[in-house]
Amino acid sequence: MLGQAKSSRLHAYVVISLMTGIRTEEARALRWEHVVAWDAKRNAWRPVSEAGFAHERFALYVWRSVRKDGDTKTEKSRRTLELPERAAEALKAHHARQAAQKLKAGESWQNNDLVFCSPTGTPLDAANVRRAFRLITKKAKLGEQWTPRELRHSFVSIMSDSGVPIENIADLCGHSSTAVTEEVYRHQLKPVITRGAEAVNSVFGRSKSA
Repeated sequence: MLGQAKSSRLHAYVVISLMTGIRTEEARALRWEHVVAWDAKRNAWRPVSEAGFAHERFALYVWRSVRKDGDTKTEKSRRTLELPERAAEALKAHHARQAAQKLKAGESWQNNDLVFCSPTGTPLDAANVRRAFRLITKKAKLGEQWTPRELRHSFVSIMSDSGVPIENIADLCGHSSTAVTEEVYRHQLKPVITRGAEAVNSVFGRSKSA
């Protein structure tokens, strides 16, 4: 499916959702100030809008959602997730495309600092995201019944299949407890499960520069 998503404006959205497990409402609220790079010279995390992408480590501050109050689902949902290499590469390409969109939009561009937005910078509508995602799954011959939420379920399956402990899966997903993970994702969890970015790198391969 990742191959079929490359030509879609949702490509980075799909990659990030699949490889970090963030909720759809968290992805649509993500801002560039919360996409950070590890600056070894300064020994600190810095927004990529300042630091750029010429670094080796990247992370997401998952601190917001599109909920009415703008907060995440629960306090435990506020988390920092290091990005797998392919996810970082997808965001780098997405950042460049968005810069081109901004120039094309000109004065009609609304600077909301959103990572995922419309061609004029406005927030993405959930229904439009679903429709665009179904075009991807149709192209991938998976049918048109899938929703972006399935990417989070797939993430849990990947983590479980890769031997990540359920405690770590719960932390990555922003669950308040492992009981929530077991209840919501019981079909994705394997009977025997033994860390986020490392597991995804092993499944999807490292970036072409590695």
